[in-house]
This record gives sequence, structure tokens and C-alpha cells, in this order.
Amino acid sequence: MSVPRPRSRNSSVLAVCAAGALALAWGGSALAAQQGPTTVEPAGASFEAALTGTATFDAGGTLVTCGVSVSAPGDGNNLVPEAPDNHNPDGAVSGAINAPTFEDCDTNMPLVNATVTVNDPVWEMSMLAGEPSTGSMTVPAGGIVVTTSGLASCTATVSPDADVAIAGTWTNGDPASTLAFDTTAPVVVEGGLGCPDTDEAGFTATYEVTNADDPSAPITVTG
Repeated sequence: MSVPRPRSRNSSVLAVCAAGALALAWGGSALAAQQGPTTVEPAGASFEAALTGTATFDAGGTLVTCGVSVSAPGDGNNLVPEAPDNHNPDGAVSGAINAPTFEDCDTNMPLVNATVTVNDPVWEMSMLAGEPSTGSMTVPAGGIVVTTSGLASCTATVSPDADVAIAGTWTNGDPASTLAFDTTAPVVVEGGLGCPDTDEAGFTATYEVTNADDPSAPITVTG
């Protein structure tokens, strides 16, 4: 971890981007406070999660917005489990998903650019029925790295020493269900002058989750 440095408006951009990259992966800590049963339908369907609107990352008033983020089916991932595994009488229903891409990201600071690298292409997702229902995405240790260039040249790694899960609220819909985030995420930052001394930043975003096989049959989470 970097030596603590004075904060600046420029340096807070990296913390914001890193938190956003993690949070775009879906939701989790709330799952520990809930218990099933859970049923995800339709059984065996493939699904896509796509950002609706923009994702906003906020660290001390410095904002980063991303216009595109998608987790698409392929390679046997992003699948609702086949019956009977799409139902769990005692808790969450889980499966592998393809890590989301991150594109069209801008900052509100001049001369600061950001890139997001996904180091592990396959993550785990869990969904749990409740009031509200939740989604959990587990990001592998060091699975996301955010690099800034320009006025601040820094590298932020999301939870480099352990897997981390983050939480989002699931709402059933037709034709698209939604997964909404209003959360924080941990990061470790390294770099030179202008890099932030921070371990957390805020993130808000909403994803639409659709059935890639049959858009008229929405992906739903029930008890």
C-alpha cells in the first residue's frame, strides 16, 4: 500500500474509478443477513446484464461516469441453473458469469484518463429472494485493476489479497429485471505524486437483466 499522501481533487479520481469497477460487478454482503428459499427462473435460460443510463462514482465530489458496462452470456456462463438446481430451499442460487466490460468512462477533471482491466474473466453470481431480493457478485482477488494517466498516474487494485463480494438490490420486471447499486468498495492504491490515500469510494448504478434466449420471458427471483 502506498505511503499516505495529501489528498487533492485530482487524486480522488482514481479511488472513484476503482470503486466503480468493482461495484459494476453486482451485489453481496447483504446476503449474509438473509436466508432462502430462492428460485430463479426460467431454468436454464441465458441472461445479459447491461447498464441502463450511466454509472456514477463519487469520491469527495469528484465524479466518474461510465456509459457502457455489459456482462454477456458465452462459454457456458451467464446461465440460470437447470432444474432442480435453480431452486434452493435454504439460501442463494449461484452460478458463473462472464466479467463485465467497462467502456466510455469520463471524469469531471481535466487531463485525467482512466482504464479498467479485468484480470479474471469469470466471476460468481448469487441471487437470494427476500425483502428486498439481492444479487451478489464475487470478484476474484485482484480481479480488477484501474489505472489513471495524465495529471495523476496511479494503479488501484480491487481487494488484491482476497475475493470480495458486493451487494445490489434485485427487482423483478418484465421484460427486464433490474439490479441497482448504492454501495462502497475496497481498493488498494499505488503510485506517485497525486495518488490518493484511500481504501473506499462510493458507487451508484442500475443494470437491466434480460433473458438472452427469450426476451419475453423475464429473469425473476422469487422465494
